[in-house]
Amino acid sequence: MNKIWLIIQREFLNRVMKKSFLIATIFVPLIFPAIIGLLVYIAKQSDKNSKKEVIHYIDESGSFAPDTSTYVFKNFSGSLDEGKKAFDQSEDFGLLYIPKYELSKPAGITLYTKVNPSLDDVGGIERIFETQIKEKKMLQLNIEQKILDSLKTNVSINTVKLSEGGQEKSSNSGILFGIGMAGGILMYMFIFIYGAQIMQGIIEEKTSKVVEVIVSSVRPFQLMMGKIIGLASVGLLQFLIWIILMSTLTFGVLGYFGIDPPQKQAMEQIQKNNKIAAVQVEKEPAKVAKMIGEVMNLPWGYILFSFLFYFLGGYLIYAALFAAVGSAVDSPAEAQQFMFPITIPLLISYMSLFMFILKDPHGTVSIWLSIIPFTSPIAMMGRIGFGVPAWQLALSMVLLIAGFVFTTWVAGRIYRVGILMSGTKVNYKVLAKWFMQKG
Repeated sequence: MNKIWLIIQREFLNRVMKKSFLIATIFVPLIFPAIIGLLVYIAKQSDKNSKKEVIHYIDESGSFAPDTSTYVFKNFSGSLDEGKKAFDQSEDFGLLYIPKYELSKPAGITLYTKVNPSLDDVGGIERIFETQIKEKKMLQLNIEQKILDSLKTNVSINTVKLSEGGQEKSSNSGILFGIGMAGGILMYMFIFIYGAQIMQGIIEEKTSKVVEVIVSSVRPFQLMMGKIIGLASVGLLQFLIWIILMSTLTFGVLGYFGIDPPQKQAMEQIQKNNKIAAVQVEKEPAKVAKMIGEVMNLPWGYILFSFLFYFLGGYLIYAALFAAVGSAVDSPAEAQQFMFPITIPLLISYMSLFMFILKDPHGTVSIWLSIIPFTSPIAMMGRIGFGVPAWQLALSMVLLIAGFVFTTWVAGRIYRVGILMSGTKVNYKVLAKWFMQKG
């Protein structure tokens, strides 16, 4: 155990003191705020320099009322053929042809452009006609807008979780969905990234013959365990630094450009666009306060502990397999044939996160995926916010630990032979032979 601890210290200090670690730890968090700042700056400059597109229109219906909030509409008094010729010689965006149409079934409206228009362009013009046709139908039926507005009713369902003891607790499915999605995606990214680092590090040491010197004083299994745990601690340290730096710098960049926090933006948008009634607007701050309260009432300690446990458990399982692959090959190119079978459970759990787990976190498929050790790190993080029965969580954790012990044992048997081999053409038959070989 003392030798494993020494290897953990060596791996941790060796990685942390490298320039590559310092560069990645400091500059990666700078990239995201820099990208956000650049995009915000470009958007602001585009808004300053943007000009409204010009659309010529031929209105045979005689009822089109141009909406100039988005485009500059210019009426063309000639025929459609003449309009096409004139448009072809211009540099304007489009030509809109409006034939006579029935309000019940408007057809034949055509937009001519020199380039394929975007969905926003087509959708914007369609909304103009939909609004105008709706107003004309209302006039025909003698219906006032106030009457239509009074028919609109917003329904908000409160969700309350009842515990076995009858205790009531407010919940929000949207917030829980976001936590599950973020937790699952982060789990997938970090397990894959740091697991691949294990494999790369072992290949480098194997090709540089450093490992032969180390193995002369420690057992290969001890070396593998120390390397896995040492790099896990490096990953956790780097992850915490990234979270702190990225959140701080991102809010700083948004503040520099004068962008309000999301909550304030949402409230301003509601007050600007809500045309229903003053009473409805007054209810929105209460909704925001309720949502903030629901976020604050979430068991963040329980969620964070689960994330760390499943991150470490999932990382240790896959790190052992990546280590076995790294010990068996001499270059990353040779490792590709063994990488795909290892990553299949990760891909299954990642795709199932969106197909099954977040849609039905308490379904049979979601439960089994969160219990099987190779898929539980991602699947359980997708379910954890929705509430997982204690027996399922306990079973999942026990099996995850058992899975780590099993994969470490299997990988160790391959590692003890493969780490000292070089120049050998490796396939699955050779790996099976190394596994069965008596030490």
